[in-house]
Amino acid sequence: MNLVRTDHGVAVDTGAGDPVLLRYVLAIGRNYAEHAKELGNAVPDRPVVFTKSPFSLGLSGEEIIIPRICQDQEQVDYEAELAVVIGTSVRDVPIAAALSHVLGYCCANDVSARWWQKSGSGGQWCRGKSFDTFCPLGPTVVPASEVPDPQSLRIRCRVNGETRQDATTRSMIFSVAALISELSQGMTLGRGTVVLTGTPAGVGTGMTPPVFLRHGDRVEVEIEHLGVLSSRVTVE
Repeated sequence: MNLVRTDHGVAVDTGAGDPVLLRYVLAIGRNYAEHAKELGNAVPDRPVVFTKSPFSLGLSGEEIIIPRICQDQEQVDYEAELAVVIGTSVRDVPIAAALSHVLGYCCANDVSARWWQKSGSGGQWCRGKSFDTFCPLGPTVVPASEVPDPQSLRIRCRVNGETRQDATTRSMIFSVAALISELSQGMTLGRGTVVLTGTPAGVGTGMTPPVFLRHGDRVEVEIEHLGVLSSRVTVE
């Protein structure tokens, strides 16, 4: 299923004449133990949840634009993630039934401005994660019927051809089904909700010294069976 731009934002073209508008982005932090450790954080007992603006959504082949507000210091980082698109509204769903509400899966890059994430917004992550273009998705949305086990996918990130992240989704602390179930408790996940499931170890801020994205970089997120999401970085 193709991802397309509409007058109202990014949508999934299901081929049925009724594109699914991606209205809301819920994201999970520290869902891989090695990623938590590389940043000096404890492995969480419960999912770490934050949001990203739907205006941060982009398509494969479009640019990641580093805005002027992030240019006073190097800070913009990549995070390869498995994205889940909810296909039918759901509330209070048990784990055993959670995956039946998934429309499909795709690659995502949870682009993050680290100073804004950690220091610039009172300890709240959403602004540093929500600048325009900071959530590329793609290259397509693969139907859930073609991904029988979302916990058996290899996930990689390359920057200018160099592999930075390489893991499998079986290393998630909280599975896709568990996340959908947890997020739906007391809160409706509407059709078109995007759930980002966390990133494995290997992000730029975890390197010694840290290595952040720069103008002209090419970032590729590849997930087994889902294809390659490709983005060029540019400075506004």
